[in-house]
Amino acid sequence: MILVIAICVQINTIKASTQNVGTSLRDNSGLRDELLSIQGKYESLYKELEEKEEVLEETRQSASNSNESDSKNEEEIKNNQKLLGLTDIEGKGLIITLDENSDVNTEEILDINSYLVHEEDLLYIINELFNCGADAVSINDERIVSTTSILCDGNIIRINGKMIGVPVTIKAIGYPERLDGALTRPGGYLDVMANDGVVVTVERSEYISIPKYDGIYSYEYLTRGDV
Repeated sequence: MILVIAICVQINTIKASTQNVGTSLRDNSGLRDELLSIQGKYESLYKELEEKEEVLEETRQSASNSNESDSKNEEEIKNNQKLLGLTDIEGKGLIITLDENSDVNTEEILDINSYLVHEEDLLYIINELFNCGADAVSINDERIVSTTSILCDGNIIRINGKMIGVPVTIKAIGYPERLDGALTRPGGYLDVMANDGVVVTVERSEYISIPKYDGIYSYEYLTRGDV
């Protein structure tokens, strides 16, 4: 009788575990389907936004061709879009690559964090680039604009809400010699990072392409001053 009772208890336990696993799999499947649905809607809306921008650009071109004043307004709009980061741009400048040192023996060092790339490193470098005259900056092809957020989520860095990994490639359009001199000076931030163990490379380039910001500007409390 004891043996029969033990067998029954074991059978019920296995059934319960199987039901829980099945429920968990169904739940995960539902979450996956929901994620795919949201991603599909985002891609559809973004494609629609790009199509509307193309139509708007054609309308502006048509209007500016018929009037000199409209042509000047169109040029001002394009310049403002460049400043806001809403257009792809090209030019000469500087390319900085930061990589974590894979040759380091973690058992022989006191602070492994000194060999890694952190959000504060990127913030400092970006500020330094803009301070010395960079017209545009991107990190792993994510355009840096006024609303850009750079956050550290554990060992992952998020820029504009998107995850980036190493190696980190920073592109800056501007006067190459000035940017290079400011960033690679002895005792400068890149010099300190290199001495700490981060792999740092800097390259001047006559041609750099930086993509536009693909997010959406949202200002809830901003109003025109002449209204």
